[in-house]
Amino acid sequence: KMILTPEELPSLFHVPNIRFNRAPTINWQNYKIAQAPDNLPKEGILLGHNIYRGVKREVRMKNEDRFRHFYVVGQTGTGKSSILQVMIRQDLENGKGICVIDPHGQLVEDILPFVPKSRAEDVIYFNPADLDRPMGLNLLEAKTPEERDMIALEAMNIMIKLFNEEVFGPRIQDYFRNGCLTLMESKEGGALTDIVRLFTDDAYQKEKTKNIQNPIVKSFWDHQMAKTGAREKQEMIPYFASKFGQFVTNGLMRNIIGQTHSAFDFTEVMNTGKILLINLSKGETGDINSKLLGMIVVAKLQAGALARQKMAAEDRKDFYLYIDEFQNYVTDSIEVILSEARKYRLSLNMAHQYLAQLEDGGGGKQKSVNLKDAIFGNVGTMMAYKIGAQDAEYLAKEMAPVFTDQDLINVDKYKAVMKLSIDTQPSKPFSIVPLNPYLKTGDAEAAEAYKQLSRLKYGRDKEFVEREVFRRLGTVF
Repeated sequence: KMILTPEELPSLFHVPNIRFNRAPTINWQNYKIAQAPDNLPKEGILLGHNIYRGVKREVRMKNEDRFRHFYVVGQTGTGKSSILQVMIRQDLENGKGICVIDPHGQLVEDILPFVPKSRAEDVIYFNPADLDRPMGLNLLEAKTPEERDMIALEAMNIMIKLFNEEVFGPRIQDYFRNGCLTLMESKEGGALTDIVRLFTDDAYQKEKTKNIQNPIVKSFWDHQMAKTGAREKQEMIPYFASKFGQFVTNGLMRNIIGQTHSAFDFTEVMNTGKILLINLSKGETGDINSKLLGMIVVAKLQAGALARQKMAAEDRKDFYLYIDEFQNYVTDSIEVILSEARKYRLSLNMAHQYLAQLEDGGGGKQKSVNLKDAIFGNVGTMMAYKIGAQDAEYLAKEMAPVFTDQDLINVDKYKAVMKLSIDTQPSKPFSIVPLNPYLKTGDAEAAEAYKQLSRLKYGRDKEFVEREVFRRLGTVF
């Protein structure tokens, strides 16, 4: 009989270290596995499982902790979109309001078959590539003077993000901001496509500026623009027009951002818990168009969230915003969303590939606000799939002392490490096997029906849209 206990046996014999024994018959562990904390929540959405020494435990995130925001980073193909899909499906089943901004189109397509049939009326499927029934998306919509100021500033931030500050300098910014405020005060409204005509067509300019109430904007037209010489206008206006010409000449963009009324009210989308799916596939829409539309959506949602200040706290419905490759769609105002959106019940869930994207905003340009500092200074829950050596060096500080940079580099495929917000307190880092969303199949026929219902309900016939837009552009149709 063996007189030693199982605990005593390993003290006499154990498998040698991999450095000394490279026997192919031994199944070595490639990456570090860490135990989850004892106080894992028993309620909330299920993210995956922590498997440690044969014990499998559910990893859940409480609803309240989701408003501290969720951030996931990982190389391409490691499973970032999968974890977002896992969370979105549970939100759909729980009747929550969500918005998904997808730069590839695949995530949105994978989600549609899993929308419950009882929520068919809630689905808004925004696809710019649908040329026959374009949905309006007008950034320049506001009801109060305060909203106008905020939207004009956000519109300027969007243009700076698209063109950078060297191209879209202080002078152009001043023209653009006053132009936006002028169009928003107009009775029939205005859109980004009208900006160029406002500065080039004297009759149109006179019509739009005659009823301006804002004294600063009125002074801009009566004094600054009135005293600008013809030569200066000849130099400035073409330069100004060239920035917006690409959106006016592009039929796809013109019919979307040229409508004076958005197809749906973003504040209502949030307050009634709709399912807003934004398909910004760069292959169909184009890179710069995808960025502009995505930033407009984020700006409108931010305005919708801040508009909830007038509502009683108990009336604010939870709303969840998911953004894949999020660095392309956020401006410097991301800080406002991260720090204040929790009060307005807006949860931000972000995914991207590597940290350098945060330092240059995804466009190769240095940011005035460090996006990386804004994220890591505010986000409650972080998840990291396999990442590169430079990113591992930075993230190792967040995941210390449990994981080193080498541990983060060697994470296995479809596995991750995370730091979970539990009752607003960050947990110690641990390893997780996220759920696999591809084990279930949805209803493809229902998905197609949702798309058709949405385009009929919110889209407008291309011919009517073009007549309206060309009329406002002063072009005979």
